[in-house]
Amino acid sequence: MSDNSPLRIGFTGLGHMGGPMAANLVRAGHTVLGFDLVPAALEQAEADGVTVVASAAESATDVDIVVTMLPSGRQVLECYTGEGGLLAAAKPGTLFIDSSTVDVADARAAHEAAAAAGHRSLDAPVSGGVAGAAGGTLTFMVGGSEEAFSDARAVLDVMGGKVVHCGDAGSGQAAKICNNMILGISMIAVSEAFVLGEELGLSHQALFDVASTASGQCWSLTSYCPVPELVPASPANRDYQPGFAAALMAKDLGLAASAAQAGGVAADLGRRAAEVYAAFAEGSGAGKDFSAIIHEVRAGSADRTGEEKDQSKP
Repeated sequence: MSDNSPLRIGFTGLGHMGGPMAANLVRAGHTVLGFDLVPAALEQAEADGVTVVASAAESATDVDIVVTMLPSGRQVLECYTGEGGLLAAAKPGTLFIDSSTVDVADARAAHEAAAAAGHRSLDAPVSGGVAGAAGGTLTFMVGGSEEAFSDARAVLDVMGGKVVHCGDAGSGQAAKICNNMILGISMIAVSEAFVLGEELGLSHQALFDVASTASGQCWSLTSYCPVPELVPASPANRDYQPGFAAALMAKDLGLAASAAQAGGVAADLGRRAAEVYAAFAEGSGAGKDFSAIIHEVRAGSADRTGEEKDQSKP
């Protein structure tokens, strides 16, 4: 495929991430046939220049590349192989790119199903959240053959600022869950440090000025700080409206914890982070950005302080 020639692209899953990704493809001059189950997503996609179609199968008919962005591995496999599935609808040799975040086993099963149907495929999950999807600055972590990866660059470079070929089938998903295990753990650590700083009388600005240029520096601090007014792009400045929802972090950490357990890896902090985010996403963090975990740290600290005061009473 030529990097400069317009392509026909099928895109299934036009939500908070997939919608802006598809819109960027349109702006780059490609024809995008899009499908989603949510009417509002289709309406926005149409406004962005996507050609809305009536089914996922129709989006995959007579296109060069099919992109999927779906909530789970089960849904990806169903969309690929179920009744009216994408694999059966696509012409032979179509390149499939799945940008969902799923477990490695489901990613490999999707690769096998695509190959059995006469197609090529990549697992290509992303990092960068809604802002990255809108700005075309996502990081793509890609698993699959070198040939398929080379042909996918024409579209991945439009949607992403960094595209990394991580290895064979499933390697993109492996990189994604490892990366997000680091991210989840570090956000909890940054949140705990700020709450400890508050207790010790340290201003948010002072802690940020020190840690952002010292050994505590990390992305969770310098790009996505969980307290407001320190990093302009942080969701903390917008009442923690999601750039990356707590529920999605809980999902990714759960995948990482399951993979660690299956592989016999002693990922104690990763497992604990998964537990923390699972409880948060199901409770006060529902609908919030994952950086809002700082509220959970504060609430837990207040509860412990109350317990200690009660225990100190005669």
